[in-house]
Amino acid sequence: MKSTFEYKKMSSNEIMKFLETSENGISTEEANNRVKKFGYNQVEEIKKNLFIEFFKRYWGPMPWLLELAIVLTIILKHYTESIIISILLTVNAIIGFLQSSNSKKAVELLKKKLEIKAKVLRDGNWVLKDAREVVPGDIIIVKLGDLIPADVSIISGEISVDESALTGESLPKNLKSTDVIYSSSVVKAGEARCIVINTGINTYFGKTVELVKIAKPKSKQEELMLSIVKYMMYLGIIASVIVSAYAIYLHKDILLILSFIVVFLIGAIPVALPAVLTIVQAVGATELSRKGVLVTKLDSIEDAASIDIFCFDKTGTITQNRLTVVDSVPFKEYTKEDVTEIAAAASKEEGMDAIDISIINYARTNNFNFDKYEQLEYTPFNPSIKRTEAMVKVNGNNHRIIKGAAQTIIGICNKIDKITMEKIEASINEFSQRGLRTIAVAISDPDDINMIKIVGLLGIADPPREDSKIMIEEIKRLGIKSLMLTGDSVAIAREIAEQVGIGNRIKKAGDLNNLNHNEQLELIRNSDGFAEVYPEDKYKIVKLLQENGHVVGMTGDGVNDSPALKQAELGTAVSSATDVAKASASIVLTKPGLSEIIDAVKVSRKTYQRMLTWVINKITKVVEVVVLFTVGFFWLHDIAISLLGMSLLVFANDFVTMSIATDNVKATDEPNEWDIKNITISSLILGVFFALEDLFIIFIGINYFHLEFEKLRTLVMLSLVFNTQFRMLIVRERKHFWSSIPNKNLLIVNITTIIGFILIGTIGAFIPNILINQIFILLGITMCFMIVIDFLKYNIFKKFKI
Repeated sequence: MKSTFEYKKMSSNEIMKFLETSENGISTEEANNRVKKFGYNQVEEIKKNLFIEFFKRYWGPMPWLLELAIVLTIILKHYTESIIISILLTVNAIIGFLQSSNSKKAVELLKKKLEIKAKVLRDGNWVLKDAREVVPGDIIIVKLGDLIPADVSIISGEISVDESALTGESLPKNLKSTDVIYSSSVVKAGEARCIVINTGINTYFGKTVELVKIAKPKSKQEELMLSIVKYMMYLGIIASVIVSAYAIYLHKDILLILSFIVVFLIGAIPVALPAVLTIVQAVGATELSRKGVLVTKLDSIEDAASIDIFCFDKTGTITQNRLTVVDSVPFKEYTKEDVTEIAAAASKEEGMDAIDISIINYARTNNFNFDKYEQLEYTPFNPSIKRTEAMVKVNGNNHRIIKGAAQTIIGICNKIDKITMEKIEASINEFSQRGLRTIAVAISDPDDINMIKIVGLLGIADPPREDSKIMIEEIKRLGIKSLMLTGDSVAIAREIAEQVGIGNRIKKAGDLNNLNHNEQLELIRNSDGFAEVYPEDKYKIVKLLQENGHVVGMTGDGVNDSPALKQAELGTAVSSATDVAKASASIVLTKPGLSEIIDAVKVSRKTYQRMLTWVINKITKVVEVVVLFTVGFFWLHDIAISLLGMSLLVFANDFVTMSIATDNVKATDEPNEWDIKNITISSLILGVFFALEDLFIIFIGINYFHLEFEKLRTLVMLSLVFNTQFRMLIVRERKHFWSSIPNKNLLIVNITTIIGFILIGTIGAFIPNILINQIFILLGITMCFMIVIDFLKYNIFKKFKI
């Protein structure tokens, strides 16, 4: 087998010889043999056992710790706690499994793209076959409107193809004998006989499918969970070892030691973290849906907060993917209006030719007069002669109007003087530098239709969307670098990049070849974009940036963008994107334009702030609990809280604090980054101070309230619950807690929890009761500590840049 690119260097005869075929095609028998050898022209996918995939969710660091807690609670005959933990574990497994299943949609849609028919020469006869049955060496016919079923090389004929969805090139490409056409390109004009050179995953399109299958960003969500679990378990294990050693020294019962380990496990494991992440992200997704953004991968909502580089596809994303006349140059006695009118007179809307439609639309926009033109005959664009012709009656006289490739039209014109020729060449050169396609327009004399004279030139391009420049400026204001990636030429890419404010440092994707890893990164950093980019280049650039610590966003609309869209932390498919691009992306814009990207970034940064609040609150609570119970054991020679009290505390901390998901927060002006080390250090300091507060309350309970041990446990539990509620109000604000008003839902949950536990502590439901005045004294102490600790928090957050 050879790659599709290798066939580009071979003649038709060389290809036929290599593939052991001829212009008469191959036999049905040979085709069947080649199916066995090369496989069907389709994307194969290994089917996985869904049952096994689901139960894999019970394997890993977080599940192991939860499963250990379940075993220990069963040994201690605390079945209620074991059931609660089992339910949480299963809920987390279901959430992860559903998210994994959704990611397979892209490959399924890519496979459907190959479900077409092809006209194939078999046994000397033309037959219609399913595209999946086409094999290398087959001879096929392609014509206007056909979707190319495999990578093919043209034997005879000339055609114009649209490869924009596949390569990102905005302009149709004219191809002739020995040129290669990629699978899934669309024929826009002409007809050609071709030889199939590659099928299935060996096609250019198939390679894109394979990239989509392997593309996956490193999960920041997973990293976050593992880091939190790791730090918390280090603390819990150290405390467990110290306390167990001291308990053995005191000759304590083994069940007491196991109970202590369970308390530490329940306290240290962020049991509700997966559920909280999902809820926080779902709230962000709901907010985005109101702004016209469909979120297909929930974890991208949080990941997008850290994006520092955003890669933009050009065609159909920054630009309209619609050819438009952007300039014209008249010659001799003609005006700009004449150039457009005459070109429009030789165009026909019904033919759906992209250039004809762009000229007609431009003429209508400028209110040009069509009344004096009557089209008598029309010959559509022919790739072999590279022009369109029409016989038109103008003011009672018949004229032959021709438009097409500049060099072709110039060659037809009669006697162009030197000055006009110099002006033509200068204009063509200027259009080329601006990345415009040049269309020449010529008209015959009324007396002689073979006497052709040049009228002028039209510059045609795919212009930027109206909101692209504003969006790019806002992206930069948010501290994010913009990078353009396009299949178009350097000239076209540079022109568009400058127009929208990205910059003019545009390089060829090929410049990355033969460079080492560091040199490639340096070139990317010092560039504003890359042109002549293939799908694997986009994927490669995104992955290179990620490997160097960058968090990457990517926009796109075509099949060629799908691998990079799936690999990026925030793959964004525009409203006009193909189904493949939409399935590969993390979010889909449902409205034309790009302004919703800004909304996505801002909402993600709000999501980050909410999640950061929960994480700080959780780590602080773990440190508080571990220090309190460790010191408390050395002091009291027993566990300062019951297992039931600990379960109630987990509910009060982990689940009641889910109300943080809807809290009022403000997006930052810079990308956010999970600095777990600084977050942990800050939380550790705060946790120690909260633990000191709890130890002070134990002192009050023993020496002033004179509580018996079981009632002292109730006091400790209430202290931890009140601290949790006040801590939420402290850590939700990076400045002082009074700097912003919490969301009403958070306040309602906060107040309701405090009142609920006051009643539990007073009535004695589930736990031994204490006096109401003792509870209110406790409440007053925790409120005073809240104000003191808030000043400490303000300075800690400022020092560690939280």
